[in-house]
Amino acid sequence: MRNSIRCPRLLLIAGASIALQGLAQLASADATGTADLVVLNSTIYTADAAHHMASAMAVQGNRLVYVGDGDGARAWVGPKTRILNAAGRLVLPGLVDSHIHPTSIVAWHNCDADDKVMDFAELSAFVRGCIKRYHTPPGQWVSVRQWNYASGNRPTAKYPTMRAALDAATTQHPVHLLGDDGHHGAFNSLALAAARNKQGKVVGLSKATLETDFAADKVNVGVDQQDEPNGMVNENTQYALDGPDNYASDVEDLSNVIREPTRVTQRLNSVGITAMLDAAMPQNQLPFYDKLLASGQLTVRTRLAQYLVPDLFRDPSGKIDYPRMLDIAKATRAKYEGNPLIRADVVKLFVDGGLEGDPHASPPTLPNAASLRPYLQPKFALDGAGNPQVSGYVDTESQECQAYRSNVSANQSRSAVSEFEAQHGYRPEQCRVSSGALYQTREELLEFVRQFHLNGFVLHMHVIGDLAARTAIDAIEAARAAGGPNLGRDGLAHLELVSPEDVARIGRDRIYIAFTYSWATVEPEYDLSVIPFIDHVSGNDAAALHPANGYYEKSAYPVRSVRDAGGLVVGGSDAAVSTRDPRPFVNIARAVTRRLPGKPALNPSESIPIRDAIDSYTIAGARFLGWDQDMGSLEAGKSADFVIVDRNILELADRGDPESIEKTQVVETYFMGHRVYLRHSRK
Repeated sequence: MRNSIRCPRLLLIAGASIALQGLAQLASADATGTADLVVLNSTIYTADAAHHMASAMAVQGNRLVYVGDGDGARAWVGPKTRILNAAGRLVLPGLVDSHIHPTSIVAWHNCDADDKVMDFAELSAFVRGCIKRYHTPPGQWVSVRQWNYASGNRPTAKYPTMRAALDAATTQHPVHLLGDDGHHGAFNSLALAAARNKQGKVVGLSKATLETDFAADKVNVGVDQQDEPNGMVNENTQYALDGPDNYASDVEDLSNVIREPTRVTQRLNSVGITAMLDAAMPQNQLPFYDKLLASGQLTVRTRLAQYLVPDLFRDPSGKIDYPRMLDIAKATRAKYEGNPLIRADVVKLFVDGGLEGDPHASPPTLPNAASLRPYLQPKFALDGAGNPQVSGYVDTESQECQAYRSNVSANQSRSAVSEFEAQHGYRPEQCRVSSGALYQTREELLEFVRQFHLNGFVLHMHVIGDLAARTAIDAIEAARAAGGPNLGRDGLAHLELVSPEDVARIGRDRIYIAFTYSWATVEPEYDLSVIPFIDHVSGNDAAALHPANGYYEKSAYPVRSVRDAGGLVVGGSDAAVSTRDPRPFVNIARAVTRRLPGKPALNPSESIPIRDAIDSYTIAGARFLGWDQDMGSLEAGKSADFVIVDRNILELADRGDPESIEKTQVVETYFMGHRVYLRHSRK
């Protein structure tokens, strides 16, 4: 799984509280032309249109009044000016995270797997340890945060399924492993037995209810050799077990973050982030932002992407009640209208789910992301080390598969399944043909985008599969053609797969794409859960899983292609997915390298130069948020948001050592002229 970086001891500035009324004006500007702060002896990457470099700058109140050389900056020095000698260090504009879930980036004192790789036996022991450590009473949910769904999770002789492993951990508590991506989950038998159908009735999740109450959810549920749920439950089907609107963990974590909201802003400032898009903000998180605003300690400009789940707004006939959704979204937008630090003119829409299947399941669980082509049905076997590898493929158009699909119900008995498997070498369920699914129907998705576009909202859409990308682009184009205001900031997040034809449309339509660059890498264990379902491959090593002519290799995270087509590339961590650490410099480094240490690069032709990577985290991000007139570059008249780092990442990339950028640490962070973070490390 993807690596997180180790942070040194941090010293957060106790005096970082900034009065809200002082943020909207030049707090200490005066007629004498002296500055409050002058930064000298620095290497400043301005991120302006010409990519100018500078060596000094002056700050008056909340604004930059000069950016240039040392002599020009010294002209602003007065008797009360503070001089900051940067000792030659690199200064960057404050960083913009264009896709993050900020209320999830702080680890609280609760059960957290911290993205560790564990097999079923180790997971079972870990859950038992959590129950003991936190004295969890019987009947209360055990919520395991940051479960690494993509690596580890191997069956053992004692625990052939996740369900068996979690049942061994406890039969007295419902257990929910929360995948670190938000799309994957795992449950024990007690939790499965409490599953509710669409009418809210407890019917349990079982082989029987997968054919009745949960027939539409079968694609999201892993099963064992007897077709009973194996504990793996993905996407929104998780809400049938732990919900229905919020997981037990969400309720607990939200109370923590509202109680201590500055833990979030301190964490963001510590890695140089001074602006962000909260990529999926439900209404119950508004008290978090309101408390920060009231305290004057919102030290990160924030655009809220309001998350209103369409399925929760269906009327008795099943139709989505758009007027009710719009009333809520408009009220929240109006609440922050004109606020210099926070706006809510964006709405979030999930177009599809994840692209990962499960090679450990029997039969393998297919990906759920919406695909232009049916997913392949790979056969997996264990190699000499006990790891799954691709051993072949099911021909879903074979005579036996066509016969199975023509009469599925007659071929579901245990004896029929066993006979089929003995004769053909794979389970008959692998004859199923699936292209994944959109979260709503195409018509509903297009109408959602049209309704919100006509009412002046920016659309921000979660897109993984290539069919989801095409549908989202169709929706944007149709909404723009329907009239209404076009704010020019519509965006797609992630874009794991997209066809070349749709890359061209992204450029033509000038759509923003928020890439998490750290995911655009070769990672064999993760890749085994994705690529065999898309391309015909064999084995399980990096070379086998990444044929040069493969569709995944050519189409995954096409950053340079989007840029060259005219699309607008911005950087977003998606934290707390994969790791709670927003790690902007890891992402910037991997935008350039597209590789993990010691691994080959994922289609290196899709890398971008270091200056483009920095711009995606600064001025391009500011444009995406609609605040580029006020921030995103270091120019006179703009807000004094800047970051001092411990190494020159431009020089590292220019001399052929971009990997070292990953280790970059922030030394100081300034927000609107105030220092909000200072790093001290033990010697």
